[in-house]
Amino acid sequence: MRLKIWGVRGSTPTPEVQNLGYGGNTSCLEIRSAENEVFIFDAGSGMRHLGQSLTEEFKGQKLSLNVFLTHFHWDHIQGLPFFLPFYKTDNEMTFHASRELGPLAEKLQGQMSKPYFPVSMDIGARRNFVELDSTELRFGSLRVRTFPLNHPQGAWRYRIESGAGSIVYATDLEHGNQRLDGVLREYSQGADILIYDCNYTPEEYASHIGWGHSTWSEAVNVAKDAGVKRLILFHHDPWHNDRMLDAIVAQARERFDNTLAATEGWSVDV
Repeated sequence: MRLKIWGVRGSTPTPEVQNLGYGGNTSCLEIRSAENEVFIFDAGSGMRHLGQSLTEEFKGQKLSLNVFLTHFHWDHIQGLPFFLPFYKTDNEMTFHASRELGPLAEKLQGQMSKPYFPVSMDIGARRNFVELDSTELRFGSLRVRTFPLNHPQGAWRYRIESGAGSIVYATDLEHGNQRLDGVLREYSQGADILIYDCNYTPEEYASHIGWGHSTWSEAVNVAKDAGVKRLILFHHDPWHNDRMLDAIVAQARERFDNTLAATEGWSVDV
């Protein structure tokens, strides 16, 4: 499978020049299966660019897309109203999110209702809404497993596996809950790639306890404990510019050499 990163930022887009090395769009990942099926994880503002790319690549073809949401905070759904395939009547989109997060269709429709958006969600592609009540789904050669972590109002994360490798997408989490920290390490065991929330530095975290995010230092702890092959630092704080992210990566590599900061446009085969 192939992973491509379309949005890396947390909380709000940051289109300032000092952030463009790593990117300023909010959370969005694309995973392609061996059969070239498209799976999307989170619908942040990076989803707009993904939609443009898919429209050009599959021009004139029907798209069937699976979208997996970790939760409904705005930075994880704000790209959906600007996703071009969303408005093409020949396309089909299936949205997945944990039942524990509440009514899926209602949550997505809410941000496109009056007075927040001028266009109704009822036009365009055929939509399906799957509220997950199990921890595992299969799509051809892919297996998708979901698990909870500590975040205000709840959020669920994903382990995506193929016969060739595995990716763990663990954004928007706060360490410190012993049970859920153990769940994360269990689901991350031996992963080829761990994508982990590093919104804060350890120094910043001291004044943000309870805000729902973690640090690069804890990311390294998880990567080492779980024996992952590559660590991707994700959900960059809006105030962390390229120079600061360079410094964070350098610090993390002193403890876990195979560490990168998530960068828009970066892709890899797993």
